[in-house]
Amino acid sequence: MASKETTTAELYFVFMNRDPEYERLRSNSTKKGSHELDLYLSKKHDEFLATTLEPGTYNKTLSLAIVDAFAVQITDHQANVLRSAKEVRVVEKNQELA
Repeated sequence: MASKETTTAELYFVFMNRDPEYERLRSNSTKKGSHELDLYLSKKHDEFLATTLEPGTYNKTLSLAIVDAFAVQITDHQANVLRSAKEVRVVEKNQELA
């Protein structure tokens, strides 16, 4: 049976392909370097979403500097759109543990 796509927004984690600037900033373990990495990734993730999905149809909740990833509330269809983007390595739906 094919899975049914929902139009309800759910939390997904989007892991990006690494880039040279991410690697350079991540190698600077100072407090300033950590702050620069956080700013870089937040802007990178925001710009990626703004150019890939319709404005106002998603809600990014956080960026994860340690793995160049972010959490975003999106629909199944939007998750598939992100999966097809060349900048993205993996898109995973948040799984609640019982």
